[in-house]
Formats: sequence, C-alpha cells, structure tokens
Amino acid sequence: MLELWAYAIGIMYSPGPVNLLGLHGGVQRKTRQNLGYFAGVSSAMFILFVVMSLLGGSLITASTLPYVSVVGCAYILYIAIKLFRSDVSFKTESADTAHLTYVDGLLLQLLNPKGYIATLPIVTIQFPAAGISGFSSLFWIGVLTVLAFGAPASYSIVGAFVGQQIEKPIYFRIFTVLMSLLLVYVAFGIAYQHIYLTWFA
Repeated sequence: MLELWAYAIGIMYSPGPVNLLGLHGGVQRKTRQNLGYFAGVSSAMFILFVVMSLLGGSLITASTLPYVSVVGCAYILYIAIKLFRSDVSFKTESADTAHLTYVDGLLLQLLNPKGYIATLPIVTIQFPAAGISGFSSLFWIGVLTVLAFGAPASYSIVGAFVGQQIEKPIYFRIFTVLMSLLLVYVAFGIAYQHIYLTWFA
C-alpha cells in the first residue's frame, strides 16, 4: 500500500502542464478563481480511474497512447499560447482577467498522457496487489481524486506566496513567458517520448 501512495503522490505532484498552470495562477493571484480548474483536474482523474478500472487498461495501450498524445500536445500548446498572450495586470477593472476554468482542467488532464501513465499502473497492478477490488476501489479512487485536486492547488499556493514577494509587472510578465515556454517544452517532451519514439524511432 505504501508503494501505491508513493507512486501516486510522486507522479501527481511532479511538475507537468497541469501543475505548472496551477503555479502560474497562484503567481497571478488567481488561486481562488481557479478552484474550478482544480476541480476539473480532479474530475478528470476520477473519470480516468473509473474507466481504467472497468476496462482494465484495454482502451489505452502502447499503440493508442500516441494518438492521445497528439491531441494532448496540441491542447498544451494552445494553453501555452493563451498563457503567453495573457494580461499580467492586477487591476480588477481589467477586461482581460481570464482565469482557468473547470473545462480547462478537465480537458487538459483528460488529454494529458501523464494522467493515463498515472492511473493505469495503479488500477491494473497496485490495486490488485493491495487487495483492492470492487466497490472498495471506489473509496480509494475517491481519496486519489482528492489528491489530484491538491496537486495543482498546492502549486498555486506556492505560486501565490512567490507572487506576494514581487510587485513589478515586468517580473510577472517574465514569469508568464517562462511558464508558457515550459509548457511548450513539456509538449515537445511528450511528443518526443510518446509519439516520435513510438512511430518513428
């Protein structure tokens, strides 16, 4: 059971597109506005856990993961562009005060190959090894879903603390550009690992 939680926490709380956007939201002082985003992420993880439990991993295999990765990379790049073009003003009357939504979190996590990589070993290997099956798995899936909510939320809290230490808009702009470039890097990393190495290597 300890191995299950170590794996789940390690992969959910490691840097990735979902958590990087949580961090950015915190720096932009939008943690409260992004609660829907965190809920979307956890809802997506719940869906993935339940679907993977029912299908036993037959839907997402080594041959189908690249197709999910193509769509996921495209969506991550879209979010990166959206982030790059975002306003860093903290004026409440600013028209461009868009924050991440429930749908953003839901789609990003459903299209994020890391979500499948996180859920598949848990439900197909670690749950059976720990004697978790049937209705009892729903309880543990619920606990893991709460952990999934906490991952981007914790990054956002850290980001909010960092954001309080800096005031000049130029620093926020630099941070926003860096975050968008990191997302581009993540997208290309996923493309290389799950598309190029599978189809072309």
